[in-house]
Amino acid sequence: MDGNGRWAQNRGLARYKGHEAGTENVRTILKAAQKLKIPYLTLYALSTENLNRPVAEVEGLFRLLDRFLTDEVEELARNNVKLGVIGDTGRFSAHLQDRLKWAQDHTASSKGIQMTLALNYGGRDEILRAAAKAMQAGLKPDELTPEKFSANLDTAGMPDPDLLIRTGGEQRLSNLLLWQMAYTEIYFCDTLWPDFNAAELDRAISWFTGRERRYGKTGEQVRKEKSA
Repeated sequence: MDGNGRWAQNRGLARYKGHEAGTENVRTILKAAQKLKIPYLTLYALSTENLNRPVAEVEGLFRLLDRFLTDEVEELARNNVKLGVIGDTGRFSAHLQDRLKWAQDHTASSKGIQMTLALNYGGRDEILRAAAKAMQAGLKPDELTPEKFSANLDTAGMPDPDLLIRTGGEQRLSNLLLWQMAYTEIYFCDTLWPDFNAAELDRAISWFTGRERRYGKTGEQVRKEKSA
């Protein structure tokens, strides 16, 4: 969800106002994703590297997260949205950790879309933590498989992402889901996140449906399999 700071600066506002607008836009895109019957929506909200930003900005992001949990979780539960969290949240305050646990517990029985927040998340960090978990569990090198390794990731139980949408004009992964995105289709757009609306999401989905997903096979192989 890139572009909050630039959105605010373009309007002569403090960067915090951009993050506020970006948080508000989560509601818009969640509703659009529900309408499209998308089963999983993962939002990259705070990277491990983002914690190196100015202290005031990071503290503001934590306040926004706390406010989001206070204002939105009951609504998420009413709308059958299950909330998930990936990332190393152990560095958060005890209060925020408790709020995140409460939010996940409160929506755990929801059967609709799963909205996952990536918080203090980094793909490299996740892979290292998964490797440590596998070793601590006594998994031997010759026993390791992609499936067993994936079971130690933060995303265990979730499918690999089909589509990555990167807003804000940048064209890089920024350390997101490095293991899981081996065959993800990647859509870049210039729209800043607070302006990314349902119509923009429709355009991204339309682009995705036109892609031929080959997973290392030839196009001819894929087309034969589809026609079989």
